[in-house]
Amino acid sequence: MTFPLVDTWFERRKIDDDITVLWEPHVIELMRCNIWHVRGLNRDLIVDTGMGVASLATELADIVDKPVLAVATHGHDDHIGSHHEFDSVLVHPAEAAQLENPPLTSLDMVQAWGIEEVEGLARAGYEVTDSLFVRALPIGVELETFAQKPARVTRLIDEGHIIDLGDRQFEVLHLPGHSPGSIGLWEAATGTLFSGDAVYDGPLLDELHHSNVADYCTTMQRLLELPVNVVHGGHDPSFGRERLQQIARAYLDRRL
Repeated sequence: MTFPLVDTWFERRKIDDDITVLWEPHVIELMRCNIWHVRGLNRDLIVDTGMGVASLATELADIVDKPVLAVATHGHDDHIGSHHEFDSVLVHPAEAAQLENPPLTSLDMVQAWGIEEVEGLARAGYEVTDSLFVRALPIGVELETFAQKPARVTRLIDEGHIIDLGDRQFEVLHLPGHSPGSIGLWEAATGTLFSGDAVYDGPLLDELHHSNVADYCTTMQRLLELPVNVVHGGHDPSFGRERLQQIARAYLDRRL
């Protein structure tokens, strides 16, 4: 199969002096997660790592000059692909198995997931007309042989644990619903929340095989009370507290 090859796999945008967001423009929108880099005094933080089609560590080489903590907000395919490149890998216990034995062994959507899950995503509001997760490949990567590589989880994190960068501290919030071990990273000093797929400004998925609507409602009720200034989600643009409350209330109105 002839497939477009590209020299550049990632794009990035600097949010402020410490935070950079990266993404994979050649991955279809459904699977194009936000990859967050946070610069710290003693160590840096990576929140989610994308599909793993190209080397994230290589892409970050010009902005990372200290040890890295690579956190997975949850274990879904689009968030864990490059965790294997990092020495310190952190995830909730309920999601660890997906990093250590990633299920994605094909870039073909139906082959990877099955038709029922693809149809469920369409019902949730996503366009799933593509048959593949990507529309191009990096030079040297073969469509037929791609498979995500296992990561070695070095620390299990749960509600109340602290991710310490030296000058910045993020509290782990357990935010289940989308998946059992979904977490957010909350910095109270700045009102910053890295929310993964617990909340983002797009169609929220709560009908996956391990999703739980009741848990998601509890998570949304909790987020309504969180004094955030900015939410950096797992997908789509960042937003503030007013938009967070709109999203949470709309979800609760639909599900309660």
